[in-house]
Amino acid sequence: MKLPRDLSGEQLAAGLCRRWNYKRIHQVGSHIILETEIPSHQRLVIPAHKAVNVGTLGNILRAVSSHKGVSKEMILQSLR
Repeated sequence: MKLPRDLSGEQLAAGLCRRWNYKRIHQVGSHIILETEIPSHQRLVIPAHKAVNVGTLGNILRAVSSHKGVSKEMILQSLR
């Protein structure tokens, strides 16, 4: 799976909120804070950059996929 190099933090946060039951709690500086209660509590910090670094994006996808019990590919496809 090749990660996109042009995905912004705003696009990532919006996609996670729209498709994966995350809620935007607030923003501190250049970091967007998301939370979900499904299936249990999880808090994510997303950098609000024009392009999220590939390593950071991979770590965020890994955290979401292990929490939701789905593959990283499925999450990435839902963001497009």
